[in-house]
Amino acid sequence: MAGTIWEFFAYRSEDNSLAAANAAKTEICPIINEKCEKSFNDGTTSGVCTIKPITSSPVICCPIRLYADKYQILKDVATKAFGEQLDLIPGREAVAHAQNSGKSCIAVFGKRWGGELRLPQKSGSGGYFVDWVLAKLNHTGTLEEFVAVEVQTIDTTGNYRNGFHALKNNRQVEKTSAGLNWENVSKRILPQLIYKGQVLQREELCRKGLFFVCPKPVFERIMARLGGQTVLAKYALQPASITFLVYEHDLSSSLINSELVPLKEAKTHSTTVYKVQEAFNNVTLPEENIYKNAIIKALGLNPP
Repeated sequence: MAGTIWEFFAYRSEDNSLAAANAAKTEICPIINEKCEKSFNDGTTSGVCTIKPITSSPVICCPIRLYADKYQILKDVATKAFGEQLDLIPGREAVAHAQNSGKSCIAVFGKRWGGELRLPQKSGSGGYFVDWVLAKLNHTGTLEEFVAVEVQTIDTTGNYRNGFHALKNNRQVEKTSAGLNWENVSKRILPQLIYKGQVLQREELCRKGLFFVCPKPVFERIMARLGGQTVLAKYALQPASITFLVYEHDLSSSLINSELVPLKEAKTHSTTVYKVQEAFNNVTLPEENIYKNAIIKALGLNPP
């Protein structure tokens, strides 16, 4: 595979503005106003948000890119889960906020907000983190219900260091050998999604289940792996829900230098963890004797 770096420190690689240059120079991510967290193996900050494969549209590969517009995705989840727009407050400040204001609010637990909350593994040691927990508090600061939110993009394969240097030194876009690790959909993303969904559906106050936020190409790969959206029938929100909340770059708007490309919600699809697990386990096998035929071909023999 091959691709180019499409967004560099959150700005389009073709953006030659002073703002884009300053972001690359200071290595500050303009989405969170902190140093970029993506790096090469040697610790060099890479600044790569989005890769564009040669034959397809751009694919976001950094989860932080999805936190644009001051964590709009969390506001979207809260509205869908709780049916109203409430203030999002860092977790450990939320009780005091609700009591002092006399209004309901959402306590947010996640990196840079109120710390991540760990889910235990079956063995009892270690565990998975959920990226976000959004907990609805009433006007007295009492916990009423909560939802969990997982945010996933996709890892890269190959190497884009030459593209990094071309952008860092001369703001030039250069073809790289970078690709996207779609194998992780089956190996990591779906197994964790199923496990977390099963744990959360046993929580008495988790009445709307798990929200899974991802870029559109990742959602499409997940659906292809599971057999399509028709296999994952839609269900109303419930404790066993898995809700796919899908985003993409809004390329219908004008691409203006010094401004980030806006994101837009592309799709919402709520199903259940049982449907996801059933589809994940329903593997479509290839035709019989494919290994035998491959060996015969490699030996240069005529097929039987």
